[in-house]
Amino acid sequence: MTKLNRRNFLTVGAGAAGFGYMAAAIPAWAQGHSVHGSGDTLIPAGFDEVNGEIIDLSIGSGHRIVEGRRGPGIAVNGSVPGPLIRLTEGQNVRLNVTNNLGVDSSIHWHGLLLPFQFDGVPGISFPGIKPKETFVYEFPIRQSGTYWYHSHSGLQEQSGHYGPMIIEPRGGDPIKADRDYILLLSDFTTLDPHFVMNRLRTGEGYFNRQQNTMTDDYPMTAEERRMWAKMRMMPTDIADIGAPTYTFLANGRGPSEGLEYLFRAGERVRLRVINGSAQSFFNVRIPGLSMSVVATDGQAVRPVEVDEFQIGTAETYDVIVEPSGAEAYSIVAESMDRSGMALATLASRPGARVTVPALRDPPLLTMADMGMNHGEMDHGNGDKMDGMNHEPKTKETMDHGKQKPAASGESSGMAGMSMDGMNMRDTSLLPPDVAIGPGIDMVSMAPVDKMDDPGLGLRDKDLLDPGHRVLNYRMLVARDANTDTREPSRLLELHLTGNMERYMWSFDGRMYSAVSDVPIGFAWNERVRVKLINNTMMAHPIHLHGMFFEMVNGQSPALQPRKNTMIVQPGASAQFDLTANEPGDWAFHCHLLYHMHGGMMQTVTVAGPGAGS
Repeated sequence: MTKLNRRNFLTVGAGAAGFGYMAAAIPAWAQGHSVHGSGDTLIPAGFDEVNGEIIDLSIGSGHRIVEGRRGPGIAVNGSVPGPLIRLTEGQNVRLNVTNNLGVDSSIHWHGLLLPFQFDGVPGISFPGIKPKETFVYEFPIRQSGTYWYHSHSGLQEQSGHYGPMIIEPRGGDPIKADRDYILLLSDFTTLDPHFVMNRLRTGEGYFNRQQNTMTDDYPMTAEERRMWAKMRMMPTDIADIGAPTYTFLANGRGPSEGLEYLFRAGERVRLRVINGSAQSFFNVRIPGLSMSVVATDGQAVRPVEVDEFQIGTAETYDVIVEPSGAEAYSIVAESMDRSGMALATLASRPGARVTVPALRDPPLLTMADMGMNHGEMDHGNGDKMDGMNHEPKTKETMDHGKQKPAASGESSGMAGMSMDGMNMRDTSLLPPDVAIGPGIDMVSMAPVDKMDDPGLGLRDKDLLDPGHRVLNYRMLVARDANTDTREPSRLLELHLTGNMERYMWSFDGRMYSAVSDVPIGFAWNERVRVKLINNTMMAHPIHLHGMFFEMVNGQSPALQPRKNTMIVQPGASAQFDLTANEPGDWAFHCHLLYHMHGGMMQTVTVAGPGAGS
């Protein structure tokens, strides 16, 4: 008799004749219970593996205990994260997803190329999964790499509704490693996510425990403090939510809960790092060990050696490390605001540990994060301007030239500056198709391309160890040449806008509820350059469903790295090239969960072949 456990249950059950039989056979832990129930079921951390052409997944609720703290939980197949789904390029898969919550749910397959009706976004590509109902996702696997999945319903992702996915390349993986591990980073709170959203709406700084005060020891002069106060902005507004509201997790475990990966000296170890958090950026490093970045968002890149990298919400990075010479190494994923960390250990034997580095000093926002850059500047459409003077831009022009990058590690530059003539809320700087209203409380004065910006907390080389190498987007080069290198036929410019005090977020000043029936339209197979201009003081990881794009990062069109999620730095611009060859309706949004629900989302519609002809 075959022993049933969480790993082999779905494999054994996949051959059952009907799902009715399967539902009757699924044990209580897999069926879950209503989200409105008592929540007595304890959801364990960690995940098992499922594979094959037919996979059954069950969404249920319960509670989680992390570092001794209890909070609400939503699990897939009884665990947080949900099971690792392992597939192979070229196969077909049928995923039977049963919702055992008391509310609608869904699963979005992040980064997968598939028919739009199986993308899993309620209101855009399908109606969602009703309580006690099963939805069947069925599609061919057209790619390989490291991906993940998560809910696109309500705020369920915050409570644990996410899991990893690996797609093996057809014919074998050219990225060779002796060991292959997943590091899925996330954030946990004891609070109901709807309470969190309500608090952000009523007081944006409610969860920020690192605000500057009259008695703090942040390295700012009195003049700098007066300037920030005059602008009614905080240089410490790095993340909407940090510790202790959040506990940062590695594969569902808190930093003291002992996640470890075994190795032997000299082995090549592949770490597939997935940021499955609701709202957190992480700065990832392994003290004493360099990393070779070999893929991002599932797409291979030419290996690049670094000592640290920032991973935005929903991004993935595959790195190769070769540990030797030490018994253990700490894998440190420090939150961008440096209020806490997720932690794992590379161990040469079970239980081996090394001293964990202390949290570094929190970073501060700079003049550049307000879009106040000096000297030659690029305001929006690629036009260079002298100082703060410029003419309103248009969307009819196209700049195919290389932009002057912003310098990494720039200081705030506020000392000795005057605020005279500087208006951080000058909406006349915006093009006429941006909706001006209460949803915009800041306008970047001169945003520049910052593809070489390693991210907040990693710019100032003086604060890092000598020779410390930090990844930025300009360092990424596609391993495999892009098949479409046509010059884009048009430029689509979108402004990331928001009112942080009211916690309203939008594209071009329009929150998603106001634009849901006015999608961004692309013709079949057209080549478009999309320019994102961040008028806010927060970094936004922007995700496009259903397609990959190529980041315009200074590489030739054939070698621009392919991604599906890209960080747009505060007060900066970023561009990508897109071939619109996946017909249907797709979500396009900031992947910070509370920003998306605060309105920073739109629908992208790609016309099918022959449309309009």
